[in-house]
Amino acid sequence: MKSSSTPPTRESRTIPLWAALVLFAFVWGVLPWAISLLSPHYGWQSTGPSLWNLLGLILLLAGLAGSLYTLQLHARGPNKGVDMEPDKAYLLTTGPYAYSRNPMYLFELMLMFGWVLFYGSPAVFLAFLAWAAFFAFYQVPSEERTIEAHFGENYRAYKMKVPRWFGRPHS
Repeated sequence: MKSSSTPPTRESRTIPLWAALVLFAFVWGVLPWAISLLSPHYGWQSTGPSLWNLLGLILLLAGLAGSLYTLQLHARGPNKGVDMEPDKAYLLTTGPYAYSRNPMYLFELMLMFGWVLFYGSPAVFLAFLAWAAFFAFYQVPSEERTIEAHFGENYRAYKMKVPRWFGRPHS
């Protein structure tokens, strides 16, 4: 019987960094635009987005910068591939991971909310709520169980110190 600290045998789902960036651009750039076409763009005028809509670009750019930074932290190996599995051979606890156990998801939600404000679209807002619910109630709990099974006490200590979403690390 394998110990809980031994990772399960699996095929690697590592993709090159360039492929991860293309996938990222599609999910967090093209999809919000396409979804925005399903509803009116509130705040927009015939000349384009209003100042209030443009303020969404601040959140969008902050979310984009944070997302790309955390994605880069996951780019490992000689080909800078990104392992798409939640059960990684490493546990990130520095950088934004010192303040949140899930900074990548936070940055992605920040980016998506930037699109909500920019497009002024109820459809994009509903997509944002769906992503937030998916992350909060399925993805994060599932990943936490997998990571805890792999890293055991190291992850439990990290979990006691760093909040799930955001905040000051606990002593």
